[in-house]
Formats: sequence, C-alpha cells, structure tokens
Amino acid sequence: MAKQITVEGMSCGGCEETVENALRDVPGVEDADADNETDSVTVEGDAPDDDLVAAVEDAGYQAKA
Repeated sequence: MAKQITVEGMSCGGCEETVENALRDVPGVEDADADNETDSVTVEGDAPDDDLVAAVEDAGYQAKA
C-alpha cells in the first residue's frame, strides 16, 4: 500500500536520498521515493505513520503524515 507524507526542508537530490534511505530502514517499508519540489515522499509498505515521521525527523527534516 502506498502512502504519501509531507517532508519540509529537502532542497536537493542529496536531501531526497537521505530521506529515502532513512525511510527504507523502517520495518515494513518496501520502498520510498522523495520529491523535494513537492515536499513529499511516497512510501510503499505497511509501516505505521508514526514510525515514518520519526525516521524522517531523526534524519533532520520536518514531516507529517
């Protein structure tokens, strides 16, 4: 199942990669695709929203599900 979360603070491809890698480490995440131009990340999998937000915030960005 795909879900989209909002991530503030991404400004480049490196930021996207950091967020994607942080999310891929969350149990239940199959894939993550960040887009800094839309301030969003599409996450495939069944990880809880709270875990996704926590992973993004631990990576240094603001997030909301």
